Amino acid sequence: MKPEINFEDFLKVDLRVGTIVEVTDFPKARKPAYQLRIDFGELGIKKSSAQITDLYTKETLLNKQVSAILNFKPRQIANFMSECLVLGIYNTDGEVVLLQASKVVKNGEQIN
Repeated sequence: MKPEINFEDFLKVDLRVGTIVEVTDFPKARKPAYQLRIDFGELGIKKSSAQITDLYTKETLLNKQVSAILNFKPRQIANFMSECLVLGIYNTDGEVVLLQASKVVKNGEQIN
């Protein structure tokens, strides 16, 4: 278990819902990954690199809503600048399962 944090620490994390509008292969990544462009409504379109190729195809990801952290500093991965972190959990086979809302919500809505 990770160290306990207070509520103010949690409030610093900007968790939002967005819709994937573009998915491309990322051949320069060390591990298999996609390059995603995600629409966060009024907050704009953000790019992310995601190692989610085991369970998701480009076709199944397109127009899928995902949860992401938007206020991490951008991170360079190979020749790509990742601007947000898409959230997922590892299943028992070590594959990433995306976390998403159970109903469609407006892009950019904050997760509380």
